[in-house]
Amino acid sequence: MSEWGPIWPSMRAEAHFQDRVVTCFVDRLSGLQQLLLSACEKNPKGDAIICGDQRLKYPDLLIQSTQFARGLEKHGITKGDRVAILLNNRLEFVVALFAIARLGAIAVPISVREQAVGIAYVLEHCGAKAVVHEPDLADLLPVIDEASQLRYRIAVGTCDGSDFFNEWLLDDKPSTIAEIAEEDTAVILYTSGTTGRPKGAMLTNLGIVHSSMHYQTAMGLSAEDCSIAAVPLSHVTGLIALITTMMLCGGKLVIMPKFNAKDFLSLGQRERMTHTLMVPAMYNLCLLQEEFVRCDLSHWRIGGFGGAPMPMATIETLRYKIPSLTLMNCYGSTETTSPATIIPQGQVERHLDSVGVSVACAQIKVMDDAGCEVPPGTLGEIWIKGPMVVPGYWNNSEATSENFMAGFWRSGDIGSIDVDGYVKVVDRKKDMINRGGYKIYTTEVENVLYSHPKVEECAVVSKPCTVLGERVHAFIMTNDDSVKSEELTAYCETRLSDYKVPESFTLTKQALPRNANGKLLKKVMRDSLIERTTT
Repeated sequence: MSEWGPIWPSMRAEAHFQDRVVTCFVDRLSGLQQLLLSACEKNPKGDAIICGDQRLKYPDLLIQSTQFARGLEKHGITKGDRVAILLNNRLEFVVALFAIARLGAIAVPISVREQAVGIAYVLEHCGAKAVVHEPDLADLLPVIDEASQLRYRIAVGTCDGSDFFNEWLLDDKPSTIAEIAEEDTAVILYTSGTTGRPKGAMLTNLGIVHSSMHYQTAMGLSAEDCSIAAVPLSHVTGLIALITTMMLCGGKLVIMPKFNAKDFLSLGQRERMTHTLMVPAMYNLCLLQEEFVRCDLSHWRIGGFGGAPMPMATIETLRYKIPSLTLMNCYGSTETTSPATIIPQGQVERHLDSVGVSVACAQIKVMDDAGCEVPPGTLGEIWIKGPMVVPGYWNNSEATSENFMAGFWRSGDIGSIDVDGYVKVVDRKKDMINRGGYKIYTTEVENVLYSHPKVEECAVVSKPCTVLGERVHAFIMTNDDSVKSEELTAYCETRLSDYKVPESFTLTKQALPRNANGKLLKKVMRDSLIERTTT
């Protein structure tokens, strides 16, 4: 905690979720709905949400969410009921989120990239009574037998067979404000499900408030800030790092329906963006735009990133072009309600291989396979505890018992913590390669490949071998026809131990396969290699 300095609000140990004692902020709001009510008091004349030509000030957002809550209530939605949100990045996503929270119901955001089978599974598994959806996704919604409790389909726009969102905005009388507890589930987010069925992580009011406070404090955000949401709002990053954090601050959130680097730069200049959180590839795409050198981005203070390493070349270019910008690496997951670590301001260049240090209320341990903590700098599995860690998975006690122990979430990530508290994540347990007894962490190899100027995207996976068991194979996305496997091999040979150097490559101009939440599908890539060796 020494790297942070005395920036955090006062804290104390508290008992929560029956069997956990966690560090909590003493002074805090009680839940999702209170974030909006507080923002209205803090910034009653300020812009809350901007999306295209739509602009809502905080009192307007409160009015619309109250009206939609009344419509939900009139149709029998009450505390604890699940309401799915199958929407693109748009203003109505935020309205629906806070309307659901006002009733004490549970929001279930679903990625618009999900397919019919996945949508049907989520709606049936969580027992959703209603779904707010894009009109052009109506055909992906399940039939009655596939979602037995689904009673209402509410389209944001005209759609055959669905109700119309605006018709549910009722203003005949105020809707109920439900009494909620901090430990109540406010949102269920289904994990990506790269192996097996997705699991519904139960994000609580307690966790959402603490994660929002972690972002606000670490990044020094206030009502004067303007953030652009260019990542999906249905993902934990968009939901927490952007929506609820800006609500806590009383700042301005500009929503991009779909990321486009040129449009992002234009919005950043027009709205005087001060903050955002994106993946490194999105920063790189911005740098490729001719408009980058012409846009006035001098107000941009904080550039959060995560999900992949930030190439040094990108960091240096951003530092030269935007001296006011501070980059901050963040590490977390759906189960931790977003950030478990954040790199302190000004430290990203000194700790390029680190995802930062633990946020104030997080407790992070690195454990071996026997369940014992390992010494500093030693690799093991990262375990995370805190008020923001979810209590478990919806309607899945088996997965909960497998993934949680004494309040710690077992992340499945392999990493280490140095003597100064900096956390390094080297791989997922299931992605580690065993080449003739030598352990190879794919993230280390990917970091080297990402530093190559012609590599736009990469994924390193195991390739079956009858002699060594597994060998190293790299999938590379590049639009440069001059790139050859020999060039990449030579590049890696000067930067990696010989046994870590990829022995084969797949070069493509197509984006690498990802799931609905944007995570690389390494299993799909591994399976494609197995198919090649058996055909």
